Amino acid sequence: MPTILKIQGGKPLKGTIEISGAKNSALPLMVACLLTDKPLTLSNVPNLADIQTITQVLNVLGVTAQENGSTRILDASNITSTTAPYELVKTMRASVLVLGPLVARFGHAKVSLPGGCALGARAVDVHLEGLRAMGATCDLDEGYIVARAPNGLRGAHFTMRVVSVGATENLMLAASIAKGQTILQNAAREPEIIDLANCLNAMGATVQGAGTDTITIEGVSTLNGANVKVMPDRLETGSYAIASLITGGDVTLTNTSLKYLPMVRETLEKAGAIFEEKDNGFRVYRNGPIGGVDVMTEPYPGFATDLQAPFMALMSVCEGASMITETIFENRFMHVPELVRMGASIQVHGASAMIRGAKSLSGAPVMATDIRAGIGMVVAALAAKGTTTISRLYHLDRGYENLEAKLQACGADVERHKVDV
Repeated sequence: MPTILKIQGGKPLKGTIEISGAKNSALPLMVACLLTDKPLTLSNVPNLADIQTITQVLNVLGVTAQENGSTRILDASNITSTTAPYELVKTMRASVLVLGPLVARFGHAKVSLPGGCALGARAVDVHLEGLRAMGATCDLDEGYIVARAPNGLRGAHFTMRVVSVGATENLMLAASIAKGQTILQNAAREPEIIDLANCLNAMGATVQGAGTDTITIEGVSTLNGANVKVMPDRLETGSYAIASLITGGDVTLTNTSLKYLPMVRETLEKAGAIFEEKDNGFRVYRNGPIGGVDVMTEPYPGFATDLQAPFMALMSVCEGASMITETIFENRFMHVPELVRMGASIQVHGASAMIRGAKSLSGAPVMATDIRAGIGMVVAALAAKGTTTISRLYHLDRGYENLEAKLQACGADVERHKVDV
């Protein structure tokens, strides 16, 4: 039976929210277990639908996974298959990350072309180009990527024609046990890339330059197990910071850091946010109205595309006007019609959206079209007058752990209800 989120808006958020581990870091870290026959222990792993999906993918390959709270112990010592099936991979793009490690360790892999969010053409071409540069053959066969490197992968000097977080991660994983040196240029610089490099190095790899656009990996013959803590989720952090601002609230976010959100912090401060850094997080609030600020999404350290939807919700009630230009995904304005249903004044021209601030938004039935559009609806609903119902919650459940509980603890009127179809 499907569920909806029912939010009675207009209540300022006040209190403390503990930020969960980063989904976008936990996924490649879990996949790293495929590189070794020793157990990999990860802590601060969020309990999310995407984590369950990657666990199922690993289970199909023969990985055993023990779960104890937010800790996962992954053992890939008895891999029984190198095929990741369509039924699982179609639900989440990150599943394609098993490709590089499987080819690197076993010399072959068969992985379904991925699915996931409806954000336009997010092709895996760069992943395959990198693996080919490392000596693999990669063919497409009935919807599957079939990769082979019977003599193992070899180090290569590879420049990505577009910045890709997933390809950077896949090739880092593969290169860690390839023969010789791999240099990845035009690499993604996200904090999650640094987290993966730290995990691989803890397992015995030699990865340097993570966080810059050039990453150097000296391949080693074998990797060991390790104990690694997943970094805080910077996207959850930014989402709740924006929720505090749109409601005129005063929220302290713990188990996180503003260092992961340099451009987001700068943009929100221009809009009127006040941040007070603390030992284990920060406080965020405002003393006056929110002002309109123009922003363009860009690869890290630029403004994160994953925070564009909640930021648009904030701009919908700003004083003045703002323009948001989306440069990462061509279909990332699917939340605009939903915000308009709530009374927002937004006009889309190609890759840009012009938002004229309204005095208030009104509750309405809306839907989540992807993970981040979903949190955009939640943010808008928290500030709206009246009741908003949000459907397609499976998107939100992929990326936000204990969403209702965290908001309720700060005074939000939010409940989940089952509904008849």
